[in-house]
Amino acid sequence: MSNIKVQKGHLDDGKVIWLVLDNDYLPIEPISKYLRYLNALERSPNTIEGYARNLKLYWEFLNDNFLNWQSVNLEQLSEFIHWLRNSQPKTIPLHPQESKRSEKTINHALTTVVSFYEFHERLGTTKEINAYRYQIQPGRKYKPFLHHISKGKLAKTRLLKIKEPKTFAGCLSADKVKILIDNCNRIRDKFLICLLYETGIRIGEALGLRHEDMVTSGQNEIHIVPRRDNFNGARAKGNQQRVIHVDKDLMALYSNYLIDEYPEDIDSDYVFVTIWSYEVELGTPMTYSAVDNLFRRLHKKTGIKATPHLLRHTHATELIRAGWDMSYVQKRLGHSDIQTTVNTYVHLLDDDLKKAYQEYLKTRDTK
Repeated sequence: MSNIKVQKGHLDDGKVIWLVLDNDYLPIEPISKYLRYLNALERSPNTIEGYARNLKLYWEFLNDNFLNWQSVNLEQLSEFIHWLRNSQPKTIPLHPQESKRSEKTINHALTTVVSFYEFHERLGTTKEINAYRYQIQPGRKYKPFLHHISKGKLAKTRLLKIKEPKTFAGCLSADKVKILIDNCNRIRDKFLICLLYETGIRIGEALGLRHEDMVTSGQNEIHIVPRRDNFNGARAKGNQQRVIHVDKDLMALYSNYLIDEYPEDIDSDYVFVTIWSYEVELGTPMTYSAVDNLFRRLHKKTGIKATPHLLRHTHATELIRAGWDMSYVQKRLGHSDIQTTVNTYVHLLDDDLKKAYQEYLKTRDTK
């Protein structure tokens, strides 16, 4: 029976590393080389952890099917999809079973494995799998300027990819957001909820904020600055800085937090820090797990199941319904490609179009 594990470690300089250990609790060297490569590229610890867990699953698949990782072909690799879908891939169930993993999760695992093999192909440690095909670029909902120049060019498409259902992540009503804010016991937590809701920034961006990023002198701006050395491991996705304009009420709440709760005798430039924990030193930058605990407590108190990402979707939804241009929403959210924004919120647009048409019918019928 396979007993492969994912292990978290710390280097002398405090950096987090991830290892995948075999049945003898030894690092699996091909995976370790790849994870070190990702670390050298300064990928976020969360990204590397996700890749490590995907490769753990892949090694379990190899062991279950007595396959050598260096001689796997495309057909055998495609069986990994079936293995991911089923809890017991070597048996055929008598009745249809629901997949234990979503299409998005399976695609992420496939992306990891293909990238892993591309890395080792470049090193010459394994043969090419030919996991791609080239075809005329498929149609896109958003047409960039001068798109006609690349219209007939061949696009690289991965063969091992399953179709994902188009779903909208949803959003919270303004009333529910207010309930969450009202049920926060601390100004810091109220400020965090308001910040996520009114800016749409990612939780990693919020936890990485420094006081110098908060421009309160008449401009009311928040500067999102990607940093690789955050003590709490927080990361701003991508390498592009951007400016988020906010209203004076949000900045007033930030000021209240500094005056009433922020520890006076600490030397920290982080906006969100630990203040009331008995387990963590006063002034330590707030972590992802602390935010998770906050949202769990709010769920228990209010019955509202929310996440930082749901607040991000809520903010974007309100902007689009208010008539914002998609390119503006893209810039505010920090999406590198406007197509990501369009794909994420296409169902929102369709739903609003349906409602608008129903309102039109009501108006027409009354004439």
